[in-house]
Amino acid sequence: MSLRTAGRLVGFFFILAVVTAVVGGLVLYDPVLKDPGYLVQGAEHANQVILGALMELLLVISAVGTATTMFPVLKKYNETIALWHVCFRFLEAVVITIGLISVLSLVTLSREFTAAGVLDTTSFQASGIVLKAIHDWTFMLGPLFMLGINTMMYSYIFYKSRLLPRFIPILGMSGAVLVFICALLVMFGVIKQVSFWGGILALPVAANEMILAVWLLIKGFNESAWTSLSANKSVQSCS
Repeated sequence: MSLRTAGRLVGFFFILAVVTAVVGGLVLYDPVLKDPGYLVQGAEHANQVILGALMELLLVISAVGTATTMFPVLKKYNETIALWHVCFRFLEAVVITIGLISVLSLVTLSREFTAAGVLDTTSFQASGIVLKAIHDWTFMLGPLFMLGINTMMYSYIFYKSRLLPRFIPILGMSGAVLVFICALLVMFGVIKQVSFWGGILALPVAANEMILAVWLLIKGFNESAWTSLSANKSVQSCS
């Protein structure tokens, strides 16, 4: 595909990722993740939760799409980093998939609880705690930990190659460091992921993705920088 088409696809996938992550992971999952009566609410709002899972499946598609579409662009500067980026993007997609499976399992648990009509909720509560814990850990490892690594890799290449104005990859690398720190703080229980400080630390990387997406949709990658990278590759191949 052309460089212009690749840029537009990358921009589209970034916007799709942000929309589906917010709507699916932070809004539609509320009946099973935030409601104390999730053993009942999960069955009553099953379609809403399943819709949230479908949104996260689109998030998985966007992660894979971003990785595969960016690879031909990133490898022009450094193929090793480009390959690492693909691997970590796919790993991020796998982690997100595990998380959405745990949420769908909560819906099944709620349906079984409602159908059984038992008074002793101990065993159901224990299963629910485990499934919620799986979601919480994957929600941290995917959107924070892996995201920080991925953002740092592609931002570094964009900074060095000048395929984008340098303020965008600088914001990306800064955001990557902050979101990675946020992941570590959440991991060790210093802060909560969905909290004031969690939002502050994640804001720069979110802003970077939106600015990057809009720039690629409107302006695309720098054609002259791409030509220069292609020329350098040709010289290296001949030598």
